[in-house]
Amino acid sequence: MTSIDLLADLDARGLIHDSTDRSALGARLAEGPISVYVGFDPTADSLHAGNLLGQVMLRRFQLAGHNPVVLAGGATGMVGDPGGRSEERNLLDRETLAHNVRCVKSQLERILDFDGPHAARLVDNADWTAPMSALEFLRDVGKHFTVNQMVAKESVRARMESENGISYTEFSYMLLQANDFRHLCEHEGVEMQMGGSDQWGNITAGTDLIRRRLARTAYGLTWPLLTRSDGQKMGKSVHGALWLDPNKTSPYQFRQYWIQLPDEDVERFLLQLTLRSVDEIRALVAEHTSDPGRRVAQRALAHDVTALVHGEAAEAAAAEAAGVLFGGDPTVASADALGVVAREVPATVMSRSGLDDLVAILNQTGLASSNGDARRGLQQKAFRANGRPLEAENSLSEVGLLHGRYILLRKGKTNFHLLDVTD
Repeated sequence: MTSIDLLADLDARGLIHDSTDRSALGARLAEGPISVYVGFDPTADSLHAGNLLGQVMLRRFQLAGHNPVVLAGGATGMVGDPGGRSEERNLLDRETLAHNVRCVKSQLERILDFDGPHAARLVDNADWTAPMSALEFLRDVGKHFTVNQMVAKESVRARMESENGISYTEFSYMLLQANDFRHLCEHEGVEMQMGGSDQWGNITAGTDLIRRRLARTAYGLTWPLLTRSDGQKMGKSVHGALWLDPNKTSPYQFRQYWIQLPDEDVERFLLQLTLRSVDEIRALVAEHTSDPGRRVAQRALAHDVTALVHGEAAEAAAAEAAGVLFGGDPTVASADALGVVAREVPATVMSRSGLDDLVAILNQTGLASSNGDARRGLQQKAFRANGRPLEAENSLSEVGLLHGRYILLRKGKTNFHLLDVTD
């Protein structure tokens, strides 16, 4: 995609909420590569799915020939943006913030290309904010803003009117972010900042500061905040946040979140979170509409987003594991897929010598409530091992091990237990 087409493509995807002078921005993008940044405050040791849009937006600009800059907020993360919150954030110490920044950096590097002619750059605003004294900040940044201007910001005004109010710490967040933009413009050649629609006041504060202190033109663009049609915040699951760290949210659970999206959300998220063309997405949605039960749109979304975050191999293993857990034949599953299954269902490590007492195993694994329940279930052929019905006289030692180590037990359609058999 060329820079000339970029804004039109973002428009077609519903990704432009506000922007500085649209014609001037379009003209600047058409002139040649521009450096554009998005900031992420490392308030946790992992980003979550709600942060994905910023990363994907930077990737779109990179693919169009521009230069993405990712800002990890080692400084602003200590303060917290009041936008979208009804109460003060817990302040984090420097050691925790530094740890979080390291973790977040590794996640950002999965989606953006940090090599090549339009290599992404990673910066930490603690590098230039921490050495600045309070007097320098007030003189070089604070004097360029009026309190009236800051109070006019919707998120600040809402907090001021709330029972808890707003501290001066969070009130100053706008000035810190404006100074980030000024610093990146002056020292890194960054001309554009992007963010969610709740960042508009912070972004325009930055463009104003750049104009006043540097006499330069800078640009800003925001996208709409993503929420599901049921009002649920995008990236939140019944278990809490949908993390990008595979140790917090497994690739299987991550993929299943997108598979389970309602039909009314899937087109919007395909447009905004995947790199498929608009025309391809329209055709995909039309195919989905003709047979919603196949969930082809959700499957495409789940594939693209999971592969983007965790890689193609992890996505393939998660998809294969889902096939097993939703009725597929475990005997044809790969070792990677069964490894995923082992992390998603109850599992027991067992020696080969312990496989003979089938009744005891069914009781111990919880698939039966007692030895008597196990025997009745066996008579009714209620249990399966590696997809094969078990009978009373069976011993699990007669069941072939999948990939030399696994036996997948199942009762009914959804109750599983994986035996990891060792010598």
